[in-house]
Amino acid sequence: MTADRIDRPEARRLAEDEFQRFAELTAALTPDEWTMPTDCTAWDVRKIGLHVLGSAEAQASVGEFAHQLRRGLPLNKQIDSHHWVDGLNEQQIRDRVHLSNAELAGRLKEAGPKAVKGRWGTPPPMRYVPLPFGPPIGWRPLKYLLDVGFTRDVWCHRIDICHATGRPMDLKPDHDGRLVADIVAEWAALHGEPFELVLDGPAGGTFSQGQGGEHVGIDATDFVRTLAGRQQARGVLSHPLPL
Repeated sequence: MTADRIDRPEARRLAEDEFQRFAELTAALTPDEWTMPTDCTAWDVRKIGLHVLGSAEAQASVGEFAHQLRRGLPLNKQIDSHHWVDGLNEQQIRDRVHLSNAELAGRLKEAGPKAVKGRWGTPPPMRYVPLPFGPPIGWRPLKYLLDVGFTRDVWCHRIDICHATGRPMDLKPDHDGRLVADIVAEWAALHGEPFELVLDGPAGGTFSQGQGGEHVGIDATDFVRTLAGRQQARGVLSHPLPL
């Protein structure tokens, strides 16, 4: 099976739905769950929420994005930074650490629609400004983030929270399954090796590339966690795709 890539109209629907799902999840968290450690080793559940909120508010406002860029980039010298966005992420958290859990959940609900409106209101010339994402992705236009990259980030952090808290993740083929299929398509094109991939669960499917490749069977969300470095990788799954 070769998946169709996500086009821009579908990308907007997925972005709107994912922000809503993430907000609903955080609104249901107990005080103890907010403090649980996650696969993002420097962040507990609450810090993930603060990051997602900060990112959403930057997507909604050019001024907020400029503030995060101006204050966040110098932070890379203070923290254990692996990528230039680490400082922005840290600034997002520091600026919002005063919020109560209830305020955080409420702001997440408000920020999602504004973030999507901001992303889809980006002037066309700006959508093609190149950005460095590092290996294996390399340089991509801003639209890579605006259309799907930011949505993948929120979705992967929803996986992180569910994995940390033990809450079941609400998975739908027409939402989560489309994000997974798009990730598989990009990952396959980047590494180019043959494979046969059977992803289990509502977000899964069967995918292949070339002939005689490694056969891999794994849960769809575990596949994504593996590519993102959240769990140990072997064989063809050793080709990462940062999310």
